[in-house]
Amino acid sequence: MVSVGDDALEFTNKVANGDVEEFTLSERVDDGSLVLAFFPGAFTPPCTNEMTSLEEHIDEFEEADASVYGLSADSPFTLNAFREEYDLSFPLVSNMSRETIQSYDLEIDVEELGLHGVANRAVYVVNDDSEITYAWEADEPDNEPEYDELLGAVGA
Repeated sequence: MVSVGDDALEFTNKVANGDVEEFTLSERVDDGSLVLAFFPGAFTPPCTNEMTSLEEHIDEFEEADASVYGLSADSPFTLNAFREEYDLSFPLVSNMSRETIQSYDLEIDVEELGLHGVANRAVYVVNDDSEITYAWEADEPDNEPEYDELLGAVGA
């Protein structure tokens, strides 16, 4: 697992933000803190709750100059449909190859849902020096982070 004080691992994936374009971590870190919220799968109840909870706090993240990105192994098209269905204003990053999920050591199987090689729920805050300043990983895939703690990590 990536820990506080580590350098964030570089990656490039497709980002679903209404369109489909590239997301490269190193090109985004100069824009303030990044909140990278890995999640197992769009449209599942715990993931929907987490992403909508992040959306509920989006103004606080923006006031703290932090950008939120959700990351999963879902396709960009699925993620765009998910964003639209739940009116999410922040981009979702597709890691269908699972390389980023694997490099962050987050790959899990959720047997009861038939999901294999998906991301465990985890949240990292990356500062403008590409350093991890906050790291949280779920003990169980349906656990969610403490949102007040996360907001505190970005200075909100």
